[in-house]
Amino acid sequence: MRTTARLFTGTALAVAAIGAFAAPAAHANNQNHEPLEIYPSSASPGTTVTVNTLACGKHGHGVGDANSLGAGEFQLNPSTHKEVVVGQFTVPEHAKAGSYWISVACDNGKTARGELTVKHRSPSGHVPTGVGGSIGPDTAQVTAGVAVLAAAAVGGAWLLRRRASGAQGR
Repeated sequence: MRTTARLFTGTALAVAAIGAFAAPAAHANNQNHEPLEIYPSSASPGTTVTVNTLACGKHGHGVGDANSLGAGEFQLNPSTHKEVVVGQFTVPEHAKAGSYWISVACDNGKTARGELTVKHRSPSGHVPTGVGGSIGPDTAQVTAGVAVLAAAAVGGAWLLRRRASGAQGR
């Protein structure tokens, strides 16, 4: 009986000790961030991004932090929707592809956080390939090319006819 009591007491003390150490760690990891809506959630450099949250409350204000992205801080102000604050920032041209946390600190002490994905910009415009390229046809160049081909065809036909008529006379 004593062995069972000692085993039970030891187990209870171990559980209590683990609980005492785990509780502050769990509390420290749970920062109680409100959600931050980010639109678009995936953007290319140069894109204007809009964020909004309910964390700041009715008529609230906040300061957004996009420093992880290199966009700095931005202001959030009340919007036309009840209890929603909204702000904007632009994804810097130098931003690398990847995921970035955007956060907001409200004047009421609450915080909000959301994730933005920066994607590579698709190439646009003319691509220098070294031969030809992706440039559309130039009508002057096309006309000149057709004229050269037509002259070659006429000249070739004339030479063949001249040879054919000269060979019969011999």
